[in-house]
Amino acid sequence: MKGLVIRSTGSWYEVQTDGGIVSCTLPGRFRRQAAVATNPVVIGDEVEILPGDEEGSGQIVDIAERRNKLSRRAAGRRVGVEHVIMANIDMAWIVQSVQRPKFNGGLVDRFLVMASVYDIPAGIIINKADLIDDRSADAMDFWSALYEDLGYPVIFTSAIADHGVELLRGELAGGMHVFVGASGVGKSSLVNALIPDADQRTSHVSERTRKGRHTTTFAELIRIPDGGWLADTPGLREFGLVGLEPQELGHHFPEMACLLPGCRFPNCTHDHEPGCNVKAHVHEVLVGSDTEDIAVSAERYESYLGMLAAIRLGDADTGR
Repeated sequence: MKGLVIRSTGSWYEVQTDGGIVSCTLPGRFRRQAAVATNPVVIGDEVEILPGDEEGSGQIVDIAERRNKLSRRAAGRRVGVEHVIMANIDMAWIVQSVQRPKFNGGLVDRFLVMASVYDIPAGIIINKADLIDDRSADAMDFWSALYEDLGYPVIFTSAIADHGVELLRGELAGGMHVFVGASGVGKSSLVNALIPDADQRTSHVSERTRKGRHTTTFAELIRIPDGGWLADTPGLREFGLVGLEPQELGHHFPEMACLLPGCRFPNCTHDHEPGCNVKAHVHEVLVGSDTEDIAVSAERYESYLGMLAAIRLGDADTGR
């Protein structure tokens, strides 16, 4: 019997089959075969199962080859171990908020890089649009214009004010989608607004830390009424890179990729080498600027340098 993994708790996997949902276990051999990953089976995986002795139970006996996957470095573990968030994705969305917690461009950039590594189309959702005020309006204009110019769709939403929800619902019609973001940005509230019977638990942002409290404790796929599936995932505080070499990173920044042939050295890492075409095109981006020479924003270049340093540190730790 074949099915789709729609929930993973780490010990049990709920699989949607033509006959209903089956709660499945996973034989130890799969875990031993996937020693470099925290989770050999994830939501979005297509699997084959054998029915168990009890009704509604079973065991996963085969995992189909994945079209793609979205991964990050496993938190708190040795370098090189990956945590796969979801498999077989048609569109991945990074959810940020205007405030509480504030927009985090570095996290967005890391997410976009990993989506690019696995050839997954990606978009940006800026939630809590009802909190835009005089102090945050210019910043939101800046970030949305920056990413839209790079070709990423940006959608402003407010689950409370029902702003942008219909637009986003149209984007989600059909296919496999995933929401990723820090705790407190409103992923679960947005899921509830999009899919009223989803009944995802929500919480408030801590007044002391200004950070969100975890309300989604495991990854889950929810059926979208207009067709397709949407995954809500546990909140994360970081998005560690995995499986990248220093000289590969620039290829996953669209504004840098077109400049790479102009660098003097083919393995240029764009931080210290002479004759670097990328460094020659780093400028402060002014919203509404007519300057055609602007190619790489200072903010994105700083994100790039931070990722490059993290990759090099990983290489040193693993002896590569």
